[in-house]
Amino acid sequence: MAPDPIRTPDQRLRVFVSSTLGELQPERAAVREAVERLRLAPVMFELGARPHPPRSLYRSYLEQSDIFVGIYWQSYGWIGPGEEISGLEDEYRLSGEMPSLIYIKAPAPQREERLSALLARIRDDDRVSYKSFRDPAELRELVSNDLSTLLADRFDAAARASVVPPPPPPSAAAGTGIPSSFNAIIGRARDRDEILRMLRSPAARVVTLVGPGGIGKSRLAIEVASAIAADGGEVAFALLESVGSPDDVLPAIARAVGVRDGGDRPLETALIAALDGRDYTLVLDNMEHVLDAADALVRLLTALPRLTLLVTSRSPLRLRAERVYALAPLRAPGEHDDLAAIEANASVALFVERASAVLPGFRLTDTDAPTIAAICRALDGLPLAIELAAARMRSHTPQEILERLGSAMSLLVDGARDLPARQRTIRSTIQWSVRLLDDDAQAALAALAVFAGPFTRAAAESVLECLPGLDAEPALDALVDASLLQQQDRRGVRVFAMLTLVRAYASEMTSPDTARERWIGHYASLAETASRDMTGSTQLAWLLRLDAETENLSAVLRALIDASRFDEAARMAWALYLYGWLGGMLGAQQARMAEVLRRAEAEGVALSPWTEAVANYYAHAITFWQHPDVDVIPGLTRAADLFEEAGDARGAALARLSLGLALLARREGPDVAGAQEVLTRAIDGFAAAGDGWGEAMALVPMGRLDLLLGDTSAALDRFERSLALASANSERLGIVIAQHHRGWARLALGDVDGAEADFTESLNASLALGHDEGIAYGLEGRAAVAAVQGRAEDAGLMLGAAAAARRRTGTTDSGQLDLYAPAFENLADDGAGPVLDAAVARGGALSPREVLDAVAH
Repeated sequence: MAPDPIRTPDQRLRVFVSSTLGELQPERAAVREAVERLRLAPVMFELGARPHPPRSLYRSYLEQSDIFVGIYWQSYGWIGPGEEISGLEDEYRLSGEMPSLIYIKAPAPQREERLSALLARIRDDDRVSYKSFRDPAELRELVSNDLSTLLADRFDAAARASVVPPPPPPSAAAGTGIPSSFNAIIGRARDRDEILRMLRSPAARVVTLVGPGGIGKSRLAIEVASAIAADGGEVAFALLESVGSPDDVLPAIARAVGVRDGGDRPLETALIAALDGRDYTLVLDNMEHVLDAADALVRLLTALPRLTLLVTSRSPLRLRAERVYALAPLRAPGEHDDLAAIEANASVALFVERASAVLPGFRLTDTDAPTIAAICRALDGLPLAIELAAARMRSHTPQEILERLGSAMSLLVDGARDLPARQRTIRSTIQWSVRLLDDDAQAALAALAVFAGPFTRAAAESVLECLPGLDAEPALDALVDASLLQQQDRRGVRVFAMLTLVRAYASEMTSPDTARERWIGHYASLAETASRDMTGSTQLAWLLRLDAETENLSAVLRALIDASRFDEAARMAWALYLYGWLGGMLGAQQARMAEVLRRAEAEGVALSPWTEAVANYYAHAITFWQHPDVDVIPGLTRAADLFEEAGDARGAALARLSLGLALLARREGPDVAGAQEVLTRAIDGFAAAGDGWGEAMALVPMGRLDLLLGDTSAALDRFERSLALASANSERLGIVIAQHHRGWARLALGDVDGAEADFTESLNASLALGHDEGIAYGLEGRAAVAAVQGRAEDAGLMLGAAAAARRRTGTTDSGQLDLYAPAFENLADDGAGPVLDAAVARGGALSPREVLDAVAH
């Protein structure tokens, strides 16, 4: 029997990165950042350590990769025993016909002769792109630009051929969500293996990793989750650090799993439907402050017998299904350990690894080893404390660190002597690290504590304007150097992050009252800017940007409501409408605005007409999908009237657009005349406001109404007008929606080739945009074409995959069945029903990519 393939740790479009490891580490990090910025998957040899021989590992990874990137400088690389060429040259030879991007670092005065010969052969290879670079920053931009061009060229070629191109990355909301880790984990192999063993045990539905802050629970959870994903398991990682209340835990889980909160049904129901029948591991990180959400977790576990939870918390959840794993500190070296024992010690290895990051070339010496061992003993082997101390190696000797650390340990701040010993140690280490900062960096740290989650440099600089005369850049750099701030890539957006313990300490420091207002003002302004720019060609970039800071956006909205600043809350919620739609978070927005209505009534606050309009719109437009029995028409009518009273023509038009949909979906039957009237007013209102995006959106339901009435030519005209408006703005989502609907009109008119082209192009664009609903719609359209052509198996595969995608992402079939059902009824009438049913079942187990690959052959 052939051995199982060695799987890469992802299932996305893969970019294999080939280079020597030692001399090009900064360049490899730059390439990884460029690849992830495009939401592709870097396949990098040192990131996927597995129990396989190196040669087998990189060969298997190459076989599963889609693009080859080679980075070369001076070294030819190591030649293994019995081999004639290095792994570096072997990787290039094995890249075959794969698209290849080659980058050569210059100058290279000591380039090895065999590498020069390899580069000469590469230059003569017509299939590769070949460029030189001088530093990691230049390389990052070259790779990013070249990959974008390569994908765009192939996308265009595929679209012209009506063949789906290699799929772009999944939507921002989908995927594992496992945080990137740029440092190797040290000293936790036994813990990792034991937790994996517990998770595999049928008796352990919940494994809770407990321990004090700073002991490394989150980092270990990342390692465990990555191991599960690397072995092909389904896993999602939900960050709960910034979650404000137990009620917000389920939305955080939905976001991690990739379930859209469209407000059309209870989120718990959508989660259960999405995970039903799947062997799924869900990691809940930092749950100690939302333990009251345990009841919701129990309901999920009861409904989903194949779901397993890995929780990190300072306290157990105290559930019957729970198994607790208490994480101990790293073992510190003994006072009488010899040099060999010190070198082998995990806490010392962690110190050395982190110290070498801030002081390149640092190595453990006979002289320093006893002092570093003493530092690790003083810090009780606590990883966070060790990292903070090691960060000071840039400016202090080990002996100076030990001496100052001893002083810090004797001066615990704010009467914290009643804390447990380990907590006092970490708190003292943070205090010591902060006191070594200059005044500007200390002031910056205190101000940055207002952030509720990761934040960009622009956001940090905006908040730091509350400190007159402060130069933000060196202050931020100082905090990063001291390991008090961490830099991360979040879906291609570079952000800063602050550990929970550091934020808690910083929040106790003195900070200007204006820091919080600067934080609120920054994200309110960001939302307003996004609302204008997301309806154009920068839609995808804005979606990624807002996703990267979504915790802060949510926290600012929460803060405004808590402070009864209802007008500002409504303005921000309205600005985030399109982001909520694309990101599948409209349900959360609806809950916030319904709270505004309740709070205003309870507090006797008279809302402005515009604020009341926004709150009414959210409360009723979303409720329309959640609770069909509720009559939302009066509420939406009032919202439209209030928008008009406030002089907001666009808002009134959007309310009427939703009102038209509600009139068509009445339980007692559609009000066609009423819907035509309000949809016409909506189209006219958007046109009068100069809102091409809104007009394009409103033309689509008007066209669907034409289809309902049998006027297919009129429907085609409206869809083409919608497509023209969306294309004029380069607005991807609008193009997808209009083109998809034009496909249905063409299919109804007998233009099967035109319909297939529309469905294919809209599906390709949905994949590029990461729009889950559009992917499902595109598959259904392609399935209908296959049904008309009599291809029952292909039709069933795509229909099954579409249904599975809807179930797993929580998107609903808003009347789509009315469009594709006739084609499938004809197949059944022709006797192909059994084939169709069997194919639907098989397609339900396939991803969109897999099913499209299957029907292409």
